Amino acid sequence: MTIDFKEEKQEKKLEELKIRDAEALAETLAQKYGLPYIDLTKFPINTDALRLIPEAEARGASMAAFKVKGKDLYVAIESPNQLPTQKILEELKDKNYLLNVYLISEESLKRAWDRYQEISASSKAKTGVIDISDEEIANLLEKLNTTKEITEMFARESETSLKTGSISSVLEIMLAGAIKINASDIHIEPEEADTRMRYRLDGVLHDITIFNKRIYNQILSRVKLISGLKLNIKNNSQDGRFSIKIAGAEIEVRTSLLPGAYGESIVLRILNPETLSISFEGLGMEARLLETVNQEIAKPNGLILLTGPTGSGKTTTLYAFLKKINDSETKIITIEDPIEYHLKGINQTQVNRDKGYDFLSGLRAALRQDPDVIMVGEIRDEETANIALNAALTGHLVFSTLHTNNAWGVIPRLIDLKVNPKILDAALRISIAQRLVRTLCQVCKKSVPADEKNHKMIATVLTDIKAKRPDLAREWDGQVWEAGKCDTCQNTGYRGRVGIYEALKIDNAITQLLEKNPNESEIKKASAPQGILDMREDGILKVITGVTSLEELTRVVDLDQDL
Repeated sequence: MTIDFKEEKQEKKLEELKIRDAEALAETLAQKYGLPYIDLTKFPINTDALRLIPEAEARGASMAAFKVKGKDLYVAIESPNQLPTQKILEELKDKNYLLNVYLISEESLKRAWDRYQEISASSKAKTGVIDISDEEIANLLEKLNTTKEITEMFARESETSLKTGSISSVLEIMLAGAIKINASDIHIEPEEADTRMRYRLDGVLHDITIFNKRIYNQILSRVKLISGLKLNIKNNSQDGRFSIKIAGAEIEVRTSLLPGAYGESIVLRILNPETLSISFEGLGMEARLLETVNQEIAKPNGLILLTGPTGSGKTTTLYAFLKKINDSETKIITIEDPIEYHLKGINQTQVNRDKGYDFLSGLRAALRQDPDVIMVGEIRDEETANIALNAALTGHLVFSTLHTNNAWGVIPRLIDLKVNPKILDAALRISIAQRLVRTLCQVCKKSVPADEKNHKMIATVLTDIKAKRPDLAREWDGQVWEAGKCDTCQNTGYRGRVGIYEALKIDNAITQLLEKNPNESEIKKASAPQGILDMREDGILKVITGVTSLEELTRVVDLDQDL
């Protein structure tokens, strides 16, 4: 038997030409659609990414996921115009994946599909080295109710882990406990001999347990793996993320590592949509301010600014505003750092400075998308301030934040950023300053008489409120409320948080001041007839009505300061 090597060689050459032509066509189409091109025959395919789209769906939509790092997902598609492709991409976005979409040839795509054969039934089950069991966390949520129970179960599983070398259950208890008691952050801090774990509850850190350094090392390695971080980097900070799905809801966990004297400090920030979502009416604003803000956010244009320190709830308040005005007739675009949680029907984008996408470039890009409403996470510089103000003048409603101590400081700060006062007058609608205070546990709070100093201070503030707002005048019995202790509030005395607000509306009196480059004191005096409470007054009303304690209010508001 003879073999025609010449014919075989020609067929091989034709096949190579066919593949090259297919890749060249894919590259041309990628340019046409404005997408990056990739040849997966020259790129490693990650099976963890591949299994995120079931094989049948991937083949039906002519697509495949080929790389995943935390929540960054890399997806290859044959065409962006296919409805099944668009549907799956939307589903992945709804799962909070940050998509990087590439165009690919059919031949290259077939190579990716061939890798599905490597995913055995056992590997499809949730038993990977970097896996956390969502089902186990859901079960733990039924069992854990108090910090004492979390501490005890954590200690038992830690002992078991030292014998077996398996850290999964320890990490699951840590996460489930935090989710159950609505902690916003988990802090794992290595010390000289042991490791300390704390939960942040309602903005305040609470000790949970001290555990063995060997357990810490295991937790650190696992957290790095599931967050898509590098195991061998120990002297630089790293940031990553992972998700947990419970009862159909996806909870995102953001990881931050910081090198320290005794090891890397770990902070896990838990972004639970259930705890982050607050209605407009549930923010805690006094009735007149709530009505004023409602009127301002209903207008078609203008700039609305929120101010306050980091962690004062500005983003949550902005989200409440956006949800209030969101409807099918309004296009809303946000530029955030980071996206705290996803709002249906709103185009949310996240700052990525490594790729040159910051608040300024994001704002410029958003304006080219014909939006009705724009939310800019923060105004930091002169150019962003001026573009935001000009957008407010040209038919857009703009929401943003600014770092000042109070509502009246917004005007001097914007003037410092070289904003023209005449533009400021026409564009700025209202500035709102806020802080967050913990609300007293309604089960264990108790009433006590105010001491002499506080009695005098509260009486003075109530007199000021009566002069400004006679409708809020009330008799006070000299009693204030303080925190108790019970299992309902994890023995902290507090449950939940509420906002303390003050605001400045731009009216004729403020407009006349603008040309004089006014200071905060002058602006506050001119705004007095507006009848909007300042944070001290708003806080004192919440103290005497049992919403919060005087001790808690003092923690976030300077009650002795008087501009």
